[in-house]
Amino acid sequence: MLTQIANRDSRLSFWLRVREFAVPPSMIETATARRRAGDWAGACAAAGIDVDLNLRSLARTRGRELAARIRADLRHLAPDLLRWHMPRIAPNGLLRPGLTIALARYGSAERDGPGPLHLVVRTPPAWADAGQRISLALWDGSPPDASACRHPHPHPNRRFRLDLHRHLWDARRTDELRIRSGADQPLPDGRPVTHPDVRERVPEGHRCAVDRWAAEAGILLRAEERSTGTFTVRCGARHRLALDLVADVDGDGDGEGTAPPTVRVAAAPTERTASELPVLPDAATWVLPDLELIRTGSVEADRLHPLVASALVPDHSPPGPPRIEDRAGQPRLVECRGAQHRIGLVNGVLVPLDHERAEIRREELLVALTGAPLPCLRAIDEAHRRPDCLTGVRERLDHGDTAGALAVVEGLLGPEAVLRTGALRDELETAALRRLTYGLYRAGLVGAGPDRTRPDRVRPDRRGTRGRGSHPRHAVSSR
Repeated sequence: MLTQIANRDSRLSFWLRVREFAVPPSMIETATARRRAGDWAGACAAAGIDVDLNLRSLARTRGRELAARIRADLRHLAPDLLRWHMPRIAPNGLLRPGLTIALARYGSAERDGPGPLHLVVRTPPAWADAGQRISLALWDGSPPDASACRHPHPHPNRRFRLDLHRHLWDARRTDELRIRSGADQPLPDGRPVTHPDVRERVPEGHRCAVDRWAAEAGILLRAEERSTGTFTVRCGARHRLALDLVADVDGDGDGEGTAPPTVRVAAAPTERTASELPVLPDAATWVLPDLELIRTGSVEADRLHPLVASALVPDHSPPGPPRIEDRAGQPRLVECRGAQHRIGLVNGVLVPLDHERAEIRREELLVALTGAPLPCLRAIDEAHRRPDCLTGVRERLDHGDTAGALAVVEGLLGPEAVLRTGALRDELETAALRRLTYGLYRAGLVGAGPDRTRPDRVRPDRRGTRGRGSHPRHAVSSR
């Protein structure tokens, strides 16, 4: 029981950090405004999504009708909502690297003709994931183009797919989230939709949406042009279940099909058969994290994505004006030689406010001669090298919120501050190096694996830079 509670608390804290840093409110606001204005490409840019498709070229090769269908979906694509629901990995909640996820499928395979076209999103490999950017492209089963060739897995993943979950990215269908997540507990006539044997097979502590598996399996099998059959569920790294979706719950064999379908444990498939079975999408396997956060009271609806909050909490009213927070550069108190002194921003630089300039010069000279600095100067030096906000800066940089990270730094040190050697400067410079590596990856100028370069393990070279510092705006690109 203690292990289960610990796992549950760990899962909740994990998703709380993700919801706080992964999709900042400024991204949601900008992407939503551009989407509502009809600028789907601008919305993608605001949400950190690179567009790798050309609708004009598609109209020439596959016809205007297909291009028009894809354009209509793109106009209703909520890229910030897509980023909100993308698969993530522990411990930092970053996007699962090296994935190709299908968002929509157009047409069907034709004999001696082009295959079905997929609208897909791709996440870069882990060694090039700086900025947590996503790419949007089209895939038709043909040999991948130059950009896809650099990707470790250019084909759509069978487990991570969103073409059966359009409510997770299509603004027209977000209301479906409440039903598809199980928030209404849709159990028809009180009948169990999952056999007890299935519940016993689920690993303890795993937050699986078992009560939704029957309905979601029906959607999956109908996409395969079947009404019932066998499918697999991946409940963990080494735990897979083979399940049957059957129409007759009572087992009376009347064949009328009046009973709701249910899920039962299937016979163990052979290794070859298991690879051919449909896989329940990851989005349908687990309890929606936002639903779990809401039910446990871990988060208020105002902190969720607006489209998610309106679906899960129908009576939720839109948030009012943002709360007025402390102004950046507000003086902070420091215990200095038995008195409370202030440090704050003056002309864009963090300085002690209760010491004369001559005293500050004298103390700085003493420090240069290995003397003990004033507590006020020590607090300022610590703020430049390893401030209390370093964790928040690191989290924002990891999730690609460069503007948010720089705003935190400038709010503490001032926009004209010169960074000193230390952990804060290391984080900013490492983020800049990783962004350069991502640009090289996108341009095809870096090898296809981490053996050629590992910028996440490289720290900036300090030779020739000691004491000079760098400006925070120069340390990290704004892109």
